Amino acid sequence: MEAFLATYVLVHGGGHGGWCWGRVAKQLRAAGHEVYTPTLTGLGERAHLVSAATNLDTHIDDVVGVLQFEDITNAILVGHSYAGMVITGAADRALTRVGHLVFLEACRPRNGESLYDTGPDVIDWARSSSRIVNGVELVLWPSEEVVKAFGITAPDEVAWTLERLTPHPWKTMEQALRMANEEAVRKLPYTNINAPGMVMEGRTPESRRRALEGERVWEIDAGHDLMLTSPEKTAELLLQLADPADER
Repeated sequence: MEAFLATYVLVHGGGHGGWCWGRVAKQLRAAGHEVYTPTLTGLGERAHLVSAATNLDTHIDDVVGVLQFEDITNAILVGHSYAGMVITGAADRALTRVGHLVFLEACRPRNGESLYDTGPDVIDWARSSSRIVNGVELVLWPSEEVVKAFGITAPDEVAWTLERLTPHPWKTMEQALRMANEEAVRKLPYTNINAPGMVMEGRTPESRRRALEGERVWEIDAGHDLMLTSPEKTAELLLQLADPADER
């Protein structure tokens, strides 16, 4: 039987870039699916584009641009960590192009909430390394402590990841999400994939409750950076979403 062809748009979290999806994307493509891994403005290989204007809306527009210019419909839109904010906003602005939302160790915000609102303790920790560079407040500065907090512990993996992380623009974390179509976005099918540990524990009780909702709620016993700490299992679960007949 011919496989059902899906289109995945994988959106990275704070301090990361499209590079973090390499192992997962390879497996999704090997199964015959289309995969896009955009890097958000001011991060990864686009770190040089950060400015005082870079905020949550900038990152939402980045993803909406991919959906529109690549003429994607029925996207399986996956957001890791901070990108729960981004994919929710992108679904609001490009509703007809999204078929399923996946919150991979990610917040699932409501209209008017910021990332800070979903987990102030974790975000305070991220801001503890804050520096102002060329008029831009940058947080989550790369360090071994940060990499290990993401659940990456093997020395070679720590070094590999540390070389690729970039500091994250603070404005994106404090800006509230503004939605025009919240009720319609809430009707989209969605899946939560969680991991035990620091980030889940650092969420507010309401944010933790939302992480246990959805058409599917899965858990992977690995670190926060599931696409790096458990790429095979992450890909396996995402592949299940490509088959509309699979109700597991």
